[in-house]
Amino acid sequence: MHERFRFKSKDELILKARELGYKLPFSYDISPLLNPVVVDGFQILNRLVVQPMEGYDSSADGSPSPLTKRRYLRYAQGGSGIIWFEAVAVTPEGRSNPNQLLINKRNLKTFSILVNESKQAADNLGRRPLLIIQLTHSGRYSKPEGKAKPLVAAVNPVLDKEQPIVLTDDNLGKIQDQYVTAAKLAAGSGFDAIDLKACHGYLMVDLLSAKLRENSIYGGSEPLKRFHFMLETIDRIKAEVPNMLITTRLTISDCCSGGFGVDENNQPDFSEPLMLVEELLKKGIKLINISMGSPYFNPHITRPFDTPIPGQQIPEEHPLEGVMRMINGTSVFQKRFPEIFFVGSAYSYLRQFAPNVGAAVIRNGDASFIGFGRNSFAYPSMPSDIVKSGKADPSKFCITCSGCTRLISNLRPGGCVIHDREIYGTELKKLIADGK
Repeated sequence: MHERFRFKSKDELILKARELGYKLPFSYDISPLLNPVVVDGFQILNRLVVQPMEGYDSSADGSPSPLTKRRYLRYAQGGSGIIWFEAVAVTPEGRSNPNQLLINKRNLKTFSILVNESKQAADNLGRRPLLIIQLTHSGRYSKPEGKAKPLVAAVNPVLDKEQPIVLTDDNLGKIQDQYVTAAKLAAGSGFDAIDLKACHGYLMVDLLSAKLRENSIYGGSEPLKRFHFMLETIDRIKAEVPNMLITTRLTISDCCSGGFGVDENNQPDFSEPLMLVEELLKKGIKLINISMGSPYFNPHITRPFDTPIPGQQIPEEHPLEGVMRMINGTSVFQKRFPEIFFVGSAYSYLRQFAPNVGAAVIRNGDASFIGFGRNSFAYPSMPSDIVKSGKADPSKFCITCSGCTRLISNLRPGGCVIHDREIYGTELKKLIADGK
């Protein structure tokens, strides 16, 4: 059953995991988090990653706003080895909200300024991170003007609350063109790498699961046909943006009916995701960020929490089960493909014990990097604190209260309502005053 985080010691945490049938990795020595590594020619100073968490705070034209800039400069100064920028739409119709970042020729200068200032902020401290832009089309979850305008690869009766528009192959070809254009712009603005977002129910992972898509080169019963859009997009970007590192944030199981990487009981089945990663390796992909589930449908899968947002059902499982599902799932891929660097997720629930668990995961070879999303909102300087003093400050960690998620789900600027309350605590008060 669900339980709030009340663990005061390592022994309490490990005992609870054992009661649930899991062996939680743990290491008092957290130095593995600080081991440098070279990924496809890029020197990365440590194994800590800022995960892509949308701030819902862009300007109307999709440009980074002053609030966006503030977040990324805090990340740059915080010392993470990789800053995985949040989802950036490749087309206006594919924005998940009216304040999602959108890259185009008109606002390229604004993106370039953000990238250059982020690099400079990190350079001033002698620790340049790898900067990755996450390119996306929101597909089923498109809300470019704040109202749902779902665009899908195939209808899913479980996920579709209203009749969506099923994209034709011609539609998808044009969207692919937009991915390539966005990749060129991203390279021109100074990003080090491009992520093709294939997770959380958005268009690219929707295509990976589109078994019901008929008479299409991008779907059907054959896995390679469903992989075709993603693999073809990679080929085109590699051809038109040479020497650019390409990666993906990949859902290895949607954990829902009709999703990618699930069996007939809607439980994780990694057979097709493993096939896909084999194809990605053939394309030269050396860095993959692992996720599971969807924040729209089963948010506890990828973001185990203490407190749900109002109206959200409390999951029947213990949050540690979600943590272990992600650790064990990532391990399957890391062990199978040791030549690929995998980023693990869902560590924020562990709070002050997350560095110890993450270090053990790295030491055991169950992942190459440890990612923090909500905790990067709350405690962006955690990596630099670990470098300086060998430990993090327990009082600064994310408490998984879902305050940031509550803001984002209501299309408000997202951030930590506890540790960054001057801005986001005020936003939450406004939200509550509005009855939300």
